[in-house]
Amino acid sequence: MDADWVARFADEVIAEAERRAPGKPVVCASGLSPSGPIHLGNLREVMTPHLVADEIRRRGHECVHIISWDDFDRFRKVPAGVDPSWNEHIGKPLTTVPAPPGSAYPNWAEHFKAPMIAALAEMGVEFQGISQTEMYTSGAYREQVLLAMRERRRIDAILDQYRTKKAKAKEVLDADEAAALEGSGAAGEDDGSGAGGYYPYKPYCSFCDRDLTTVTSYDDETTALSYTCVCGHGETVLLSEHTRGKLVWKVDWPMRWAYEGVVFEPSGVDHSSPGSSFVVGGQIIREVFGGQQPIGPMYAFVGISGMAKMSSSKGGVPTPADALSIMEPALLRWLYARRRPNQSFKISFDQEIQRMYDEWDTLTRKVADGTALPADQSAYRRASSTASATLPETPRRLPYRTLASVVDIATGHEEQALRILRAFDPEIGGLDELRPRLDRARHWVNTYLPAEDRTQVRETPDKELLDTLGETERESLRLLLDGLDDHWSLDGLTTLVYGVPKVLAGLEMDAKAATPELKAAQRAFFALLYRLLVGRDTGPRLPTLLLAVGRDRIRELLDPGRTA
Repeated sequence: MDADWVARFADEVIAEAERRAPGKPVVCASGLSPSGPIHLGNLREVMTPHLVADEIRRRGHECVHIISWDDFDRFRKVPAGVDPSWNEHIGKPLTTVPAPPGSAYPNWAEHFKAPMIAALAEMGVEFQGISQTEMYTSGAYREQVLLAMRERRRIDAILDQYRTKKAKAKEVLDADEAAALEGSGAAGEDDGSGAGGYYPYKPYCSFCDRDLTTVTSYDDETTALSYTCVCGHGETVLLSEHTRGKLVWKVDWPMRWAYEGVVFEPSGVDHSSPGSSFVVGGQIIREVFGGQQPIGPMYAFVGISGMAKMSSSKGGVPTPADALSIMEPALLRWLYARRRPNQSFKISFDQEIQRMYDEWDTLTRKVADGTALPADQSAYRRASSTASATLPETPRRLPYRTLASVVDIATGHEEQALRILRAFDPEIGGLDELRPRLDRARHWVNTYLPAEDRTQVRETPDKELLDTLGETERESLRLLLDGLDDHWSLDGLTTLVYGVPKVLAGLEMDAKAATPELKAAQRAFFALLYRLLVGRDTGPRLPTLLLAVGRDRIRELLDPGRTA
């Protein structure tokens, strides 16, 4: 087995599961709060255990990957773009808050769960979803809740060891991490301490349905729990029957580890700093619930390249659905599979996506010809398939940057796009052979390529510029136009545009030369062509652009004699 990070964790998890519960299915876990859009940073919470669980299944072991939906958490704040009247729901469980205006879903939690579930299905992630609303309101955790209340003094003493550490730990997050973690749900919840004593259970008020409650007393014998709410309501309930409340997060998480028998679960930086929930939970599960803390790494921050442009229009951090609109599922899986969990990385929504795709295609070729390194082979295998399925791929792969350029130039005309693309691969029967990559590239061009970078081929020749050209520039255009017919292919036009400055320098067109002077002449020639064709100094790769524009139009726009 290749010694990559997924394989190493799988080794550890299998051994640990066998030590803890021989013969039983291995349990890996993730937790997500549908308090708002579930973003690409949250996806690492899922992909890390998914990849490990999938490797365990590949080895023939039974393994379940749980995703706990923290949909019984309180609604914390109204996000930008939502009617401020939603403020009246702050403090209610996410499953009783109305969905955002216009949503087809029954509540806030379901509205934000749905796109994540769809994205995970597209990525081939198999999981067992557990709604914490259903678990608490069904009474599934009743014995655990009663146990926690009986052991409240012990829990309080454990938490007291860490309370000063947590405040210091918050200072270590940088601004980007803090912004990404804001509103992450349970991570920011209070630990149950209050002026009236410590109680690890927080009831939702039976009158206003908010958690702005204070437990005033609890009787271990009868399980009678009294509380008051800021709305003015107060009552006494029997905790042995009550189901409209939940354990505070730092007790809830270790309780669930014990209940589910979780062996592996990673944690983010917000949960793993000194005094935070993962650290404290390890002590609580041992001393209160009689279980063992999962093993698992702390995972690092996932950044976004080009997010500034995106955030202004989208109103938040990009989601997996946003990423899947511009990249194929295997590529998105690969970005998480190739980096160790403690390595931060960026996902690109700007021009860098073209380089990411180039890297992916290079790896694909190396895997096919057997030259890829073992760790890279493993990452590719995990990205392109799971234990139970191979992810769909584009039948005929052309470079993403090529597809994006052609889509940009063709401006939605599929017949023109097909004509240009057949210059790259004459065997293309139709555009369906290039999907879904073609559709992803089109969405990227239409959604994320800034307007100032879009390609608009000139309608008429730039007479003013053509009239001011010197003899060398005019000669370079004549050489290009004279060579179009003989070089009308992607490779031929590449040779032609790089070769014209060589000919002017007294060299053969295909000469192997790369002096600083020649490179400067080539850059100047390229800039001239861009200005005459698209009215700016840069654009798509020139061979692609020339194929798209067509020979007749090129002659119309570049021939100095037409303006003489």
